[in-house]
Amino acid sequence: MKKQFLEAGKIVGTHGLRGEVRVECWCDSPDFLACFKTLYFDGGERKLKVKSRAHKNIALSKIEGVDTVEDAEKLRGKVLYINRDDVKLPEGINFIQDLIGCRVLDSDDESVCYGEIKDVFKTGANDVYTVKNGEKEYLVPAVESIVTEKNVDGGYVLVRPIKGLFDDED
Repeated sequence: MKKQFLEAGKIVGTHGLRGEVRVECWCDSPDFLACFKTLYFDGGERKLKVKSRAHKNIALSKIEGVDTVEDAEKLRGKVLYINRDDVKLPEGINFIQDLIGCRVLDSDDESVCYGEIKDVFKTGANDVYTVKNGEKEYLVPAVESIVTEKNVDGGYVLVRPIKGLFDDED
């Protein structure tokens, strides 16, 4: 089941004297986070009005009602969430949190399961899925020639592995 509220970042410090906070972004970029006028605390329970801007590799956010550096300091370590309804993703693009836990199946024989996606990390060229099967862990490049279908609603990703990806062959 997809989570309604998704982790977007964590408050890691303060900025200035007027209550701005520094946010370590867990989403695509600080620019993406800066698009939101509403963020949430406590897994989506507490709604916040914010104004954010990208600053190098972080976001600087001004939360309504947080007006001093002392108030901002009390928020250090708090996780910020976005509401998935506030985002319109392009076709074929998924939230990483939706991919985690998906079974990785063979495109040609869906009875073959290579494991589950445990993590997704970004490289300069493409995403890479960390696929775990028991004690074994595999790194699968998320490129069209290998990942043939992503169906997060069905809980699976289809892959056409290259030789050696899931075995010890050359």
